[in-house]
Amino acid sequence: MMAVTSSCKEGNKIAMDNGKYVRYTPEQVEALERLYYECPKPSSMRRQQLIREYPILSNIEPKQIKVWFQNRRCREKQRKEASRLQAVNRKLTAMNKLLMEENDRLQKQVSQLVYEKSYFRQQSQQQAGLATTDTSCDSVVTSGHQHHLTPQHPPRDASPAGLLSIADETLTEFLSKATGTAVEWVQMPGMKPGPDSIGIVAISHGCTGVAARACGLVGLDPTRVAEILKDRPSWFRDCRAVDVINVLSTGNGGTIELLYMQLYAPTTLAPARDFWLLRYTSVLEDGSLVVCERSLNNTQNGPNMPPAANFVRAEMLPSGYLIRPCEGGGSIIHIVDHMDLEPWSVPEVLRPLYESSTLLAQKTTMAALRHLRQISQEISQPNVTGWGRRPAALRALSQKLSKGFNEAVNGFTDEGWSMLESDGADDITLLVNSSPGKMMGINLSYTNGFPSVGTAVLCAKASMLLQNVPPAILLRFLREHRSEWADSGIDAYSAAAIKAGPCSLPMSRGGSFGGQVILPLAHTIEHEEFMEVIKLENMGHYRDDMIMPGDIFLLQLCSGVDENAVGSCAELIFAPIDASFSDDALIIPSGFRIIPLDSGTDASSPSRTLDLASTLEVGTAGNRTTGDRSGRCGNSKSVMTIAFQFVCEIHLQENIAAMARQYVRSIIASVQRVALALSPSNFGSHAGFQSPPGSPEAQTLARWICQSYRCFLRMELLKQEGTESILKSLWHHTDAILCCSMKAPPIFMFGNQAGLDMLETTLVALQDISLEKIFDENGRKALFAEFPQVMQQGFMCLQGGICLSSMGRAVSYERAVAWKVVNDEENAHCICFMFINWSFV
Repeated sequence: MMAVTSSCKEGNKIAMDNGKYVRYTPEQVEALERLYYECPKPSSMRRQQLIREYPILSNIEPKQIKVWFQNRRCREKQRKEASRLQAVNRKLTAMNKLLMEENDRLQKQVSQLVYEKSYFRQQSQQQAGLATTDTSCDSVVTSGHQHHLTPQHPPRDASPAGLLSIADETLTEFLSKATGTAVEWVQMPGMKPGPDSIGIVAISHGCTGVAARACGLVGLDPTRVAEILKDRPSWFRDCRAVDVINVLSTGNGGTIELLYMQLYAPTTLAPARDFWLLRYTSVLEDGSLVVCERSLNNTQNGPNMPPAANFVRAEMLPSGYLIRPCEGGGSIIHIVDHMDLEPWSVPEVLRPLYESSTLLAQKTTMAALRHLRQISQEISQPNVTGWGRRPAALRALSQKLSKGFNEAVNGFTDEGWSMLESDGADDITLLVNSSPGKMMGINLSYTNGFPSVGTAVLCAKASMLLQNVPPAILLRFLREHRSEWADSGIDAYSAAAIKAGPCSLPMSRGGSFGGQVILPLAHTIEHEEFMEVIKLENMGHYRDDMIMPGDIFLLQLCSGVDENAVGSCAELIFAPIDASFSDDALIIPSGFRIIPLDSGTDASSPSRTLDLASTLEVGTAGNRTTGDRSGRCGNSKSVMTIAFQFVCEIHLQENIAAMARQYVRSIIASVQRVALALSPSNFGSHAGFQSPPGSPEAQTLARWICQSYRCFLRMELLKQEGTESILKSLWHHTDAILCCSMKAPPIFMFGNQAGLDMLETTLVALQDISLEKIFDENGRKALFAEFPQVMQQGFMCLQGGICLSSMGRAVSYERAVAWKVVNDEENAHCICFMFINWSFV
């Protein structure tokens, strides 16, 4: 093959060097480079057209231009690969450094524990020997150990010198937690350090309060990292406000800040928390930047924040961020969060929320690191996504949704909320807010007889305890089956309260779930949170005299759908959006929040919702077709908080209040019904029963699938087949198996666990996905070109390719097989596909 270089000589002619090289003039190279950026892979006709359009290329043959473009694409690919490998190498180097430091810290901790064990053994022997003559040794040793565990700090003066002394002490204690052995850290359950992980995450063991620590690499410089993390309300969803009361400069170039911080309560059953803090920002001798903070509760003659109504004063023990510059760019960061959240102030059943280091790690420590990684990715890949919206704008919208929901759950009086009288039952709390700030921008521009301006927002909220229901599975059902709990008339009313105009949005890559179309907007790096637009199609009018569009759109934020994430909070928050869908659009969110009350994992399979719709209809456990229930069925608990907001006229307040109260009660009843169906306790009390019996129809279909595979492909689909285990074996097959109907368009009707995981759906929602949706245009052409082969010879083989999940994620597969499934009468029943060695791209 002819090799091509871009080195140039003077002249317009192409010189051949021994038949191996073609040398181009600088002008020709410049022209070719311009054309490459316009079209990196021109067709044969396009190359001939280029020669005609550009005289400077007229003496170059089309074949030589083809070779130039091939080599140019090759160089571009090599450059990108080299850049990627350099980035991976930097990350591996930084991660190796972190792991070595962690190993050194663990070795020091082991040495310290060995020393303490030897010391206490020696003291015990001395106590045993002197027990008859002197009993003071016991008290001396005990008191000394207690002093070591809980050091007492004398009151400090609030003068600059006194505050600097507290700041230096805070810095020392924080560094001993971040890189030393002051706290016994254990690896966060389910978190494995590696180049593709979020970092090294650990939680405390046996220390005062709750503590979590994370170490990781981010592609931002230390100053930028500190700036982002100090702006806590921008990334910490539970943070209501941080007020800087005073700022002092220190002689060593550092800064001391006195802060007052308020946190939202996660549920209606507990009061909110606030903190009175000292924050110290300084630079270490090695160039590392440190931001550390602690509660100010032992200063004399200094400013203090009086107790605030509806808040419980919590304590922050020395915490903060150690940010070190990384070779090659970026930063290595150590994050420590250590708090005493005063669990005595909440009901006993909720105390795990305030005593769980795992929950602190998920909500605070890991949230900070993920936020930094998200911003770093947005800077390195500044693409405009989500229908022309930049990532920062989408993050602001998600923050708006979360903050609005937290405001509704907490209902602070200083924001204008006041409680309405109860109807005699205490299950639902009603609040109303008619403050000007809350109502700014609300426009009830109805056409026929409705008021033009709303004057109040009414909130109905409640909390409930759930038993043995994995939050992620329940949340997925609420998201995918809105019609099971939502009222279309109230959805229409809420949408009209924002604006009665149609919302025109692109419809590509939308998943469909029972009457709603889900249009993905954006997601975080690890897909732990995603934003989407929900299109509710052909909604009926709320009232005959009110003109409403046929479709309603909701902006929705979903998080916590991964049931393998330990201690993760699951949220589904949504709000109607108007026709403009602008970045500063009015957001009045409603939704659900489910928080686990224990730190253990629930290993139950996502297939728990396998046949939930029929389960709810039948109401018995006998005919349920469920997935693997091999996970533990312990007494796991969670608390669900529900909050719904409605715009109303103040003179219609009583009517809207009655409607809201009844609506939330109906939602609670629906959730309880779903939770009852999802609870493993309802599947029977047989200790050894771990596999689903399946409905007779499912057993029959599984038998037909295997028989047809054996008939047409002359081999066995399953290694072991039995009348009792055939459905279970098919369900747990490692490859994705999906059945679609024979009717046009082909709709999926069954899938095994791998198939549902590949399409990121459940068996009930699978029935809303057609075969065409999972293939791109080339895939559809190849599929339908060979599809008649299935009907003629009974099977066909497809080469490897790419398909799409219901969430729009690309899935690659090595190869695929399709075969005709026939029933006992040898009539075609459906088409079965098996995708072999699939993985997310």
